[in-house]
Amino acid sequence: MTTVKGPAIFLAQFMGDQPPFNDLKSICKWVKSLGFVGIQIPTWDARCIDLQKAAESKTYADELKGIVKECGLEITELSTHLQGQLVAVHPAYNSLFDAFAPPSVHGNAKARTQWAVQQLQWAAAASKNLGLNAHATFSGALLWPTVYPWPQRPAGLVETGFKELANRWLPILNTFDQHGVDVCYEIHPGEDLHDGITYEMFLEKVDDHPRACLLYDPSHFVLQCLDYLEYIDNYHERIKMFHVKDAEFNPTGKQGVYGGYQSWIDRAGRFRSLGDGQVDFKSIFSKLAQYDYKGWAVLEWECCIKHPEQGAKEGAVYIRDHIIRVTERAFDDFASAGSDEKLNRSVLGLDK
Repeated sequence: MTTVKGPAIFLAQFMGDQPPFNDLKSICKWVKSLGFVGIQIPTWDARCIDLQKAAESKTYADELKGIVKECGLEITELSTHLQGQLVAVHPAYNSLFDAFAPPSVHGNAKARTQWAVQQLQWAAAASKNLGLNAHATFSGALLWPTVYPWPQRPAGLVETGFKELANRWLPILNTFDQHGVDVCYEIHPGEDLHDGITYEMFLEKVDDHPRACLLYDPSHFVLQCLDYLEYIDNYHERIKMFHVKDAEFNPTGKQGVYGGYQSWIDRAGRFRSLGDGQVDFKSIFSKLAQYDYKGWAVLEWECCIKHPEQGAKEGAVYIRDHIIRVTERAFDDFASAGSDEKLNRSVLGLDK
């Protein structure tokens, strides 16, 4: 078994225009002061990283690592959540998702997809240059508007959608494989990979690609009423990343999973700061230790009530207190009779 690394923090929700949140070195010092030892970097934020430069220049990647290390931290992974989303977009969302891409490709879905694919390719090379072995992203979605089967889905629609999604991702997965990096899809509503079944459907289409791995975030499963502990039992061999994020689901006689188009604070299902929701993190950390998870525990803060700075401060302590230092011996070793084949045969009556 392996002790989970951490606590670490995903910077995406904390970057801003005011110090110490407006450049990498400053936010790293702030993060360290809270007790974190790692950071996950959003690659779309130029205040954190120049993705193309990190992909093409080992010198720049080393300088970036140096800034982080000087602050007493490590880079845990890079993230292309926004770019990965754009690998596959249903036309219904074209105008909304244009905001994730540069203006030069707005209104041009094909060019936007090409831009996103290039971003992922750079992320693979940048991860290698930074000495990382896992990468966080979204799958994108061609089928999401049809998630509820009304109107009735045309026969073969899902098959066609997953076949196309796999065709777009296979070259990307192969690029990551060449660089020795796992692609960890965050299983998330709004993505075609939003639960275990859809992940398995995708995995089949990419021929069980060894780099098609998982980012485990239990908060999204609470909101889907999915058993997030059994999920670990099912997919632990593919789980290479872990977002520690809390959530709660409190259905009423007026709303449930779909939330009635309400704001986050008024939904039955909503994300919460660590310890304020319903996720059983004691069991999660136990299962991850049991299955020898070798990655990081990374705080992703999203809460409609608590201030992010309070959430981050409390989150560092919460994760540190939940990380299990795994044992190197059995609890009953004190009573061990040692190893003796003659004794074993005698106990089993095999020498008579």
